[in-house]
Amino acid sequence: METYSLESRARGLLERAAASSGRAAETLVGGSGRVLRQTLLALTAGTSLAEHDNPGEATLLVVKGSVRLRSGEESWEGSAGDLLTVPGARHSLEALQDAAVLLSVARTDS
Repeated sequence: METYSLESRARGLLERAAASSGRAAETLVGGSGRVLRQTLLALTAGTSLAEHDNPGEATLLVVKGSVRLRSGEESWEGSAGDLLTVPGARHSLEALQDAAVLLSVARTDS
């Protein structure tokens, strides 16, 4: 069993994101062939993930900063400590401040 400091990893990923494209990610749990995958994503303020499909049931735990999750005409904002349910439809994510989120996905197409 492994233990992770999300805050420490978020700081490191935000440093990597700031030094590159404004985005950085690290899968902490799961991977190819697994049902559950948890990925820590870091986005600098103003950076976004373009609209994309959801491969399964998913949530976003905001570890640091604030984000906006958008699907169609609807949007939801979350800040540190908030848990957002990712809609099953196409969606995008934007960092309103430097942010780190833990994306948890239970793949339904396995």
